[in-house]
Amino acid sequence: MAYVLITLAWVAMSGCASLHASPRDEAVSMPPGLPQAEPAAAKSSSSDAVEPIEETRRTVRSTAEWLARGVDGWFGDKPFEAGGSVTEGVLRLSVLKRQTEKFDVDLRFKARFRLPNVEEKTYLFLGRDDRQNSITDRPGALTEVERNRAGLDESPTFFAGLGRQFDEMFDLRLGFRGIKPYAQARLQKEWQLGPRSFVDLRETLFWTPSDRFGSTTTLSWAWAPEPLLAVRWVSSATITQDAPDFNGSSVLGGYRSFDDRRLLALEVLTTGLQNSRRGPTDYGVQARWVQPIYKHWLLGEVLIGRFWLRSDPQGLRRPVIALGTTLTMEF
Repeated sequence: MAYVLITLAWVAMSGCASLHASPRDEAVSMPPGLPQAEPAAAKSSSSDAVEPIEETRRTVRSTAEWLARGVDGWFGDKPFEAGGSVTEGVLRLSVLKRQTEKFDVDLRFKARFRLPNVEEKTYLFLGRDDRQNSITDRPGALTEVERNRAGLDESPTFFAGLGRQFDEMFDLRLGFRGIKPYAQARLQKEWQLGPRSFVDLRETLFWTPSDRFGSTTTLSWAWAPEPLLAVRWVSSATITQDAPDFNGSSVLGGYRSFDDRRLLALEVLTTGLQNSRRGPTDYGVQARWVQPIYKHWLLGEVLIGRFWLRSDPQGLRRPVIALGTTLTMEF
């Protein structure tokens, strides 16, 4: 694991230079269901850079498969090759600098496993992320932008558990975040409004010992006025028995897709707390450029944002500039 982290840090530093020299969401693409640019031919890389990058990806994937085999062996003797798989694997390293604050280095990962010795629609999930993603089920479009806007109140922790997919709309999850248990019931429904527009509604009910019962409601709307250009609005609100006021966030973004998974995004963010009586708690704008650094599975991102924040809902806002870069490896 130490080798993986050291290699990722090396790749991040070497990737930053190339990102600043040329143009650049879970890794970022056009909103789901809308047109995508055709991939361009893979660009060649120097052999000195290729070897550690390829070795890192092989190490990460083999480690994930080793873990999946071990857990699957708890449930029976069927070999992992008989239907086992590792999907949705993402390892993300981010470096962020906010005005008046120190550099923030953040490492996160997630993966989903299909286990042959478990029933067909049951899966294992694990990762390292913050509470908003692992428990309340806030969409990545919101949590990623909020992470760049301001520091979170808690550090990322490991989570793992088992999920059961009943159909395309409904699944249940039982897991642990650190040593604390939690449960989720998730319902998702999508409506196609036209050939280039859709609406998605997701409702997540969750339980934790500290929050007791809570829910997150997320509504997404996306529209592509022309091929490779899209507008997306995502709004989400969370409420718990421990915090009965709705905590809401919203992102309105414009996205321009290019060949070879390159993406330009401009997003406007607002957050608010019910009964604050002062309008949005925070708001801001952020621009991002994403492009592959190596093949199609290693992506780099650079961003710049300006935000107006309030640490106290009744206090005054302060302007903050954020600069950052992210390296995402899909395995």
